Amino acid sequence: MTADTDLGTLLDGNDVAGLQEWLADHPPHVVADELARADEVTAVFCFRLLEKDRAVEVFEELGAGDQQKILEGLRDQTFRHVVEEMDPDDRARLLGEAPANFTQRVLAGLSPRERALTAPLLGYEQDAVGRYMSPELVRLKEQSTVAEALERVRAQGPDAETVYTLPVVDDRRHLVGIVSLREVVLAPPGRPLIELVDTEFPRVYATDNAETAARLMQEANLLGLPVVDSEDRVVGILTVDDAIELIEEADTEDVARQAGAEPVEGHYLSVGVFRLARARIIWLFLLILAATLTAGVLQAFEGELSAVTELAVFIPLLVGTGGNVGAQAATGAVRAIAVGELRPGDVARVAWRECRVGFLLGVGLGIVGMVLATIMTDGRIALTVSLSLILICAWAASVGSVMPLLAKQLGIDPAVISAPLVTTLVDATGLVIYFLLARAVLGL
Repeated sequence: MTADTDLGTLLDGNDVAGLQEWLADHPPHVVADELARADEVTAVFCFRLLEKDRAVEVFEELGAGDQQKILEGLRDQTFRHVVEEMDPDDRARLLGEAPANFTQRVLAGLSPRERALTAPLLGYEQDAVGRYMSPELVRLKEQSTVAEALERVRAQGPDAETVYTLPVVDDRRHLVGIVSLREVVLAPPGRPLIELVDTEFPRVYATDNAETAARLMQEANLLGLPVVDSEDRVVGILTVDDAIELIEEADTEDVARQAGAEPVEGHYLSVGVFRLARARIIWLFLLILAATLTAGVLQAFEGELSAVTELAVFIPLLVGTGGNVGAQAATGAVRAIAVGELRPGDVARVAWRECRVGFLLGVGLGIVGMVLATIMTDGRIALTVSLSLILICAWAASVGSVMPLLAKQLGIDPAVISAPLVTTLVDATGLVIYFLLARAVLGL
């Protein structure tokens, strides 16, 4: 096998020895990506060629859907080993998206300890932090010295998902604060641990929204975030790797919805054609119904079009420009909401700001439109087109930015108010503006 031989070539040649060498030589995330691309039979076959410990490393790099695909093709002994070695939070995420019979098979294959760690996580809502937190952590006692704290870290650290962020609790497991491993290691052994504790460190409740918690970690540059129950007792910790995955999943969903489609789980190349079509067609049905508004506007102003046929020439220009401006504003607003820069209470401020931005864009584009229209037709129609561009751009920017905020206020995912929907609505209203101005300027 040469250094540049790919997995597909080895599979086509039935080179089992070469496959084992390739799988052993490449990093786990690269192997996981190849397994996600492959069909179920090929993925399971390659996975079985991995050594036990390496198989677990590769498995942890897969998404929940791809993990389920692999597990369903494994024999019981290998199946038990893989699910036993998974972290409880990863296991809970896998089971949360799996059928009931698959969940029962996984739980039945777990040791009592791992089952006890996993079961409580499944009791939380799908989007709650409790589903994503790790219950395997090192809790330090507030009355400890630094030396005692280090001894506890050494004793419990091998079973914990992280030791870099260490919750400090009282006798009833109530969270007192957080201390970093760096501070503990650098402090004198006899120093009381409580002197190092950061009591203002942020925390979240297990029932809080997972994406919100992940965004908090991103903004505060945290390696770990303690998770507490309703009585402020530490029940787990959200680690930075899980927070990154949460943000990536949320951004993927937003991008899909902004494009007028439902998000699809799994690797793009492994998702079936019918599944992709089903994810996209619902919004297309809604958008084609919304597009009838544009047809209705054209029908309502049929008289104006008949009187001045040149007006029809500039409809694509106006509709396209308004839709693009609205889509830009909507995309910017959705992103700002996602990262916490905008709140529902900012509606008026955002509308006024975007209206001015749209006006400036309209002035610039209106000058260009005036020149083009003057070359193609008479001055009055050119003036109509120019003024229409100014008003349509201001209107489109305002609508595009406000609709996601209103959706957020109503409890709807702002990304659902996607760019295609905003574009369709702006098209119809932009034509109304155009024809009303034509009536006024041309005296129709």
